[in-house]
Amino acid sequence: MRKDLLMNITSYTETFLIRMSVIENNSSKLQQEIEKMKQLRAEYDTKQVKYCTFSKDPSKPIPGMTCEESVNLDALTKYLKHLEDKYAEIKQVMSKKYVPAQRKADLDEAMVVILKQRDVAENLNKELQFRHERLQIISYALTSWVKSDMSCSFQDFMKQIQKTKDLHVTGDHGIVEKLCEDDPGKTKEAEILLHYVERFNELISLGDYEKAACFAAKSPRRIFHSIGTVDKFKAIGKIKGKPFPLLLFFEAIFSTSHAHRRPINAEVTLEGIKCALSEKRLDLVINWVTQERLTFSEEAGDVICDYGEHHTYYKAKCLALAQTIYSECGLHNKALLCLCQQGQIHGAMNYIQQLKNFTADDLMQLIKLCPHTELIQCLTRERNGKPPFLSFGLVILHLFSLDMKKVGIKLLQEIDKDAIEHLMINDPFCSLEKWQEVADICLHNGFGRLSNDIMSILRSQAGVTEISEEDDTVNLMQHVFW
Repeated sequence: MRKDLLMNITSYTETFLIRMSVIENNSSKLQQEIEKMKQLRAEYDTKQVKYCTFSKDPSKPIPGMTCEESVNLDALTKYLKHLEDKYAEIKQVMSKKYVPAQRKADLDEAMVVILKQRDVAENLNKELQFRHERLQIISYALTSWVKSDMSCSFQDFMKQIQKTKDLHVTGDHGIVEKLCEDDPGKTKEAEILLHYVERFNELISLGDYEKAACFAAKSPRRIFHSIGTVDKFKAIGKIKGKPFPLLLFFEAIFSTSHAHRRPINAEVTLEGIKCALSEKRLDLVINWVTQERLTFSEEAGDVICDYGEHHTYYKAKCLALAQTIYSECGLHNKALLCLCQQGQIHGAMNYIQQLKNFTADDLMQLIKLCPHTELIQCLTRERNGKPPFLSFGLVILHLFSLDMKKVGIKLLQEIDKDAIEHLMINDPFCSLEKWQEVADICLHNGFGRLSNDIMSILRSQAGVTEISEEDDTVNLMQHVFW
């Protein structure tokens, strides 16, 4: 027992000594590294002081120089040369990395001057070219006149050439007419258009999109009122913190369309409406439509309707706008649907009465898209002593065939015996066989009394007998020949 205890103590002692040895070795290594870091730091500080070029106190020695060197002319000259080289190096780096803001302004002014000089030179060149071609034509005409019998004067000869356009010196068939004009103003039209194109591209490249939009709106012959200009503004995209350039363009061209006495074409109109709605600017679309600054199309109306479906708060306004567009385009079915979806049933009835070109199929399709009970009742009742637009019985059969059972049942619930009798007697469209189908529908859907009323009315008609489903041999027209 004692022996084991001594052995354990010996083992623990050895382990402790080993660990102490390892700790001492690590401590000595750390101490050496610390000393080395201090030495490197001292050398770095000495090196930094040596190249320091600024002293807060001029009376103190120059940093990096000893007292003996500070009074030695050669040492001072050498140090001055070092400082001059250092200054030149810093100045060169600064000139490459940084450019004064005034430099850009100077370059912009120089560019404006050069552009004006270019415009003047181009105008002069065009004018000289025009004169050269005109002299060429006159020279050729004079030569031809001399070679001819000269029976007419040279002025008459020139007029004859102008009428026949016999001279094509430059290869352009219309050049004689242009060159023979006393006023060369028409030839400058192309120059003006070219100037507009160059100026527009210049504004786009400078990022002045608001000015570019206004410039495009006022362009001659409306050359920028095209889908190509729309694509150019689309390519710019949105700029954070600034108005949407594409929307600025549409606002500019639509606001000036009255000045041109002609609305913007349908394709650009559609893109403008899409852009305004994508930016949630329905107020702009309302202004454009009401001011008649657009060329209306079915697609434009559809886009506005779709916006109203996704933004129910503005649905009524969108339907009213779409109705205006559809009416202008002659899309009366869609205009009528917009009226009904707004709940303007009586307005829809007046619309149908005024146009008088809606077929029964059109009205059936209207009921399918807008199955309002009030609408169906107005379409199936007499109006100002005139027959109804649709047959009540055919509407009921149509609704059940389209799996619109709830609407049909609601209509049947609101009708009484006197009303059904009046409808059946004054209905020239629905045959007696169809009314029997209506009675069967009423019976199968829990309207037994209404079914009996219809059947009793049918039986009361002269020469009418009830036809069973099993009797297929009955001649439906037999009563006509008795």
